Amino acid sequence: MLAAILTETPTEELVIADDVTLRDIAPGDVQVKIAHSGVCHSDLSAMNGTIPLAPPAVLGHEGAGVVTAVGDGVTHVAPGDHVIIAFSPPCGTCPYCTGRGQPNLCLNGMTSMFLNQQFRRGDEVVGSMTGCGTFAEETIVPGIAAVKIDDDIPLDVAALVGCGVTTGVGAALNTAKVTPGSSVLVIGAGGVGVAAIQGARIAGAAAIVAVDLHEGKLDRAKAFGATHGVTPDDLPAALAEITAGEGFDFALECIGMPTTMRQAFDMTRRGGTACIVGVGRAEETFALSAFEMFFTEKTLVGSMYGGADVRTDFNRFLRLYKAGRLDLEGMITRRIRIDEVNDAMSCMGDADVIRQVIDF
Repeated sequence: MLAAILTETPTEELVIADDVTLRDIAPGDVQVKIAHSGVCHSDLSAMNGTIPLAPPAVLGHEGAGVVTAVGDGVTHVAPGDHVIIAFSPPCGTCPYCTGRGQPNLCLNGMTSMFLNQQFRRGDEVVGSMTGCGTFAEETIVPGIAAVKIDDDIPLDVAALVGCGVTTGVGAALNTAKVTPGSSVLVIGAGGVGVAAIQGARIAGAAAIVAVDLHEGKLDRAKAFGATHGVTPDDLPAALAEITAGEGFDFALECIGMPTTMRQAFDMTRRGGTACIVGVGRAEETFALSAFEMFFTEKTLVGSMYGGADVRTDFNRFLRLYKAGRLDLEGMITRRIRIDEVNDAMSCMGDADVIRQVIDF
């Protein structure tokens, strides 16, 4: 089958191979024919080394498709079911899944995905990004990673929920816990940023300011619910106009750079919440003084997978979509074939690209 493979890092191109096969399905596994995969900025981050990933590996971690086979012991899905693949699923039994109410932080599920090596090229074992490998026509994942959805949900729309939508909407609703009538700053108006904007809108925020270098992205951000769209140079004026200079109730950083993480904290009012959604490099840091943490009483919180419980939140977000409150179809700006993925990666930062979807 076809698959897009990372063969070295850093790199600007993937190898489009047509000789990829799957290992035999094992107990607890689910085999899925991928219908659509989102092209997420995290895939680019794996290519440039921001996210560590040992080659060779099939990229893609945001996909949906149809179950073709299940291993022994799998009862929650059956062949023919439509599913979204979760890149960090809950095991259901550890303290994070049961006593702490934080299944998005489950290390057992994450480990089971990272150890999943489902692809082969001849005798060579080929890894996969977060155990998913959705840049392939079929994949095998641990059963806990296959979340059943209603058959009437378009699978291209469903694919986006596997990562970007859940990360952004979940950050606003679950992690930051945006409140009705509040002011919200979203730094970065790409796919995750647009999802965060929609989450803030759903939560009832009164003012939602999107900031980005690309004015084309700001226009789209307004279409998804931002009340204001500004470039970094115009942000101080927006801060003064909307918050009288006090700072925003909530600031969500959706880029993954130390400078914008620090900016999110600075733009948050005393007692407000700065939420870091973007994925930065492990070796990069940003500084806070010991005094300002005490004096400002701000909450600085990271958001892993939108603080979501994929077992319920995937379908919760899809119900919002069906109710017309969450625009997922509008987020798809470009449809590509798998052999066009390198072109898609090269224009990932362009102003007009919010979400690209591979059609298999």
